[in-house]
Amino acid sequence: MAITDIKAYAHLTTEDVENLAAELDAIRADIEESRGERDAQYIRRTIQLQRALAAGGRAALFASSSRIARVAGTAMLATAKIIENMELGHNITHGQWDWMNDPEIHSTEWEWDTMSPTVHWKKSHNFIHHKYTNVVGLDDDIGYGIMRLTRDQRWKGWMIGNPIYNLTLGTLFEWGVALHGVETTKYRKGEKSMAEVRKDLKIIGRKVGKQVGKDYIVFPALAGTNWKHTMKANFVANLIRNYWSYMVIFCGHFPDGADKFTVEEFENETQGEWYLRQMLGSANFHAGPVMAFMSGNLCYQIEHHLFPDLPSNRYAEISVRVRALCEKYDLPYTTGPLARQYFQSFWTILKLALPDRLLRADADNAPETRSERRFGRAAVANRNGEAAPSSGPRRGLLTALRQAGNPAAA
Repeated sequence: MAITDIKAYAHLTTEDVENLAAELDAIRADIEESRGERDAQYIRRTIQLQRALAAGGRAALFASSSRIARVAGTAMLATAKIIENMELGHNITHGQWDWMNDPEIHSTEWEWDTMSPTVHWKKSHNFIHHKYTNVVGLDDDIGYGIMRLTRDQRWKGWMIGNPIYNLTLGTLFEWGVALHGVETTKYRKGEKSMAEVRKDLKIIGRKVGKQVGKDYIVFPALAGTNWKHTMKANFVANLIRNYWSYMVIFCGHFPDGADKFTVEEFENETQGEWYLRQMLGSANFHAGPVMAFMSGNLCYQIEHHLFPDLPSNRYAEISVRVRALCEKYDLPYTTGPLARQYFQSFWTILKLALPDRLLRADADNAPETRSERRFGRAAVANRNGEAAPSSGPRRGLLTALRQAGNPAAA
């Protein structure tokens, strides 16, 4: 089952965790104190670039009787939508740029270009997901209510469709994110009334009406005789954006090494343990400057979960310091090529479509579901009581995982 004692799992003492928290607090303070005109120019230029691409794409599509214009217009529009969702909408609504006191670039004012209303997104993502990251039973992003992504979720017959639900979610990602705001899991548990569901659906309906009207009525109509090409281009651009957003999100949350946690662990955690949960529950992927920008800098998902309200353009420099802390405390820093991170996520989705009796690894020692019990009770009890070594290399989770060997492949 999921981790019930994060200090025991991480092979850290209470003092270790407190010291780690102090060093992470220092990183936050340094970035907050150094925010300034360089960061403000970055976000303003990003907005200008996004709007120029969107305008250029729309203009090209007005001449979409030309195949070159259609391809160019679709590519520019898809790129604009990705930048708006990943680097602008997601990060602005996290409050990363509220310090500028610019009403145009403020978390309370920005409405992003997707089916999900910002008010719903900020609740389901900023509050619920980032507070309860990977806590089974509290974080609805573990499977989004339609997939099995940890062995802590009891297998049921409908889960055999895991791969199909995954493909459907990727294709209709913006629609899935919108419906995620309805919190259907709470409704099924009796924690939300039908009246509340209807209220949420009305809010979503108004946003969907605006998005559908913009992409599939207004702009096609403005294109005149090229309306069919424009409508098709808008559909393709949205599809490209959906797949890219879905891949980035999955690669940051579901590769091997992105650990899950129990409610019991969460209920007793300190601020330092919250930091530790973000570090162990998230994953990065390798990216150069362009891919990092196009991912909204969510290739640094670990850093984002540690500091969700710090400017995304600073995550690269933050990552150097976070990785150094992982080395200091002998903690894993989960990262890898984009293709590998996605394949691991997809393999988890594929195999967990099956009941546990058909899987080889157990729930304490599987790539996607690990706990402190994999190390044995005696070893955990002894290590959890140790003081940090006064000299020599620390022996923490990373060393323990290497000594335990790779978990059995299921």
